[in-house]
Amino acid sequence: MAVRRERVDESAAGQRIDNWLLKVCKGVPKSHVYRILRSGEVRVNGGRVGPTYRLAEGDEIRIPPVRTAEPERSAPAPAGKPLPVVYEDDALLVVDKPAGKAVHGGSGVSYGVIEQLRSQRPELRMLELAHRIDRETSGLLIVAKKRSALTALHDMMREGRIEKRYLTLVAGRWANPLQHIKVPLFKYLTPEGERRVRVSSEGKAAHSVVRLVRRYARYSLLEVELKTGRTHQIRVHLAHLGFPLCGDDKYGDFALNKTLEGEGLKRMFLHAARLSFTHPLTGVPISLEASLPEELQTFLDRLDAEEHARHG
Repeated sequence: MAVRRERVDESAAGQRIDNWLLKVCKGVPKSHVYRILRSGEVRVNGGRVGPTYRLAEGDEIRIPPVRTAEPERSAPAPAGKPLPVVYEDDALLVVDKPAGKAVHGGSGVSYGVIEQLRSQRPELRMLELAHRIDRETSGLLIVAKKRSALTALHDMMREGRIEKRYLTLVAGRWANPLQHIKVPLFKYLTPEGERRVRVSSEGKAAHSVVRLVRRYARYSLLEVELKTGRTHQIRVHLAHLGFPLCGDDKYGDFALNKTLEGEGLKRMFLHAARLSFTHPLTGVPISLEASLPEELQTFLDRLDAEEHARHG
């Protein structure tokens, strides 16, 4: 064990030193990391700093001798085809996430989108999720390649400057061409420890804008624009109004889901179809689309054929 000296590069600039140390000193107890910070054993450019100090590119960090965990045996590269990249430059990339894949590992999932990307693109110094979409949802997901882009994207999300539109098929015949849903949502845990959301005045403000795309005999195809990004927002807002998402195993109509499976829809019908935003670093407008995955498009084609047969 010896003193380490690390130079901060662009990918770590802007990060708090405590968070950076916890990543760099893998396996060192959190309490110990904070102790070496408080005692001044960690130095930045020769001086003491507090845990909230934000790193700047070029900072030289002295890390005292600490016992870190044995390096883990590298896990096998995750199975699966390379993720389809819809857009990429030196600051960010946008992937078209398949349904059934978590955005990151954890809660029983060893590999998510971010781990797969890091494994497939080892040359990239930094890859961090700019936002999340549910495991069961497919579609557009932004990943930052630079800390400056990540920080700017987080600010843009908070201020509602990233337009996100989803396509979903719901049970029932939706009436209004355009409808705003403003109902607060409250997050809680089930006795089994699962995350759930319900409509509640104690919850956080949530705003969805729903546009009718197509009405079928028993279903409606909707485009939903998110003005806020609450957990499970679209699913809970629409179920609350009596229009559960087809295939939703948390808030949906379970009997209907069984029927839908028999008819060929074996997943939740929710797809992050469109993203519009200005580039976080250059200010250039970006507008991206991801077509419906084959299994969702095939189901819609089937509904179209049924409608055609009904109306001759």
